[in-house]
Amino acid sequence: MPHPFRVDRDGWAQPVVRIRSPNCDERPDDCPIELVVIHGISLPPGQFSGRAVEQLFTNRLDCDRHPYYDTLRTLKVSAHFFIRRDGAVIQFVPCLLRAWHAGASQWRGRERCNDFSIGVELEGADDVDYADAQYDACNALLDALARAYPLKAAVGHCDIAPGRKFDPGPCFDWSRIVALPRS
Repeated sequence: MPHPFRVDRDGWAQPVVRIRSPNCDERPDDCPIELVVIHGISLPPGQFSGRAVEQLFTNRLDCDRHPYYDTLRTLKVSAHFFIRRDGAVIQFVPCLLRAWHAGASQWRGRERCNDFSIGVELEGADDVDYADAQYDACNALLDALARAYPLKAAVGHCDIAPGRKFDPGPCFDWSRIVALPRS
């Protein structure tokens, strides 16, 4: 059975929409990509289908447009991928570069998870179930990433930054992520 996604030698997934984020930099030398960090995001919180996440990741969010956005005014963040509620996938940063998604973080005694991870944001909220199409797209993407890189696990942002981050939240069903083990 053919895989719906593949990752090219430059770290871009095919076929997905590309919107380049400036919020990335080079990975450290000799640092293999071993982890996928799954996040949940919606802007404003609990509202879906807008362009605010894209605008945040590309430094074009009008922080005067909504009171919540004021808290994001100085933030420079990105993720490699964003999966919308309908399963559409957008890539902001090639996998070979370090996206700024994990912040202060630790996994298996290693700090700076951005150095060795790929960030996948799912459009969601702590109190809303994620959509079937998102799980399907996420598994297909994780499968393609696992074929391209020596991935060991998929974890939540909450797992690598406990007490600081809580996403993807209690409504994310980890049993539906089958492409990579959770650790």
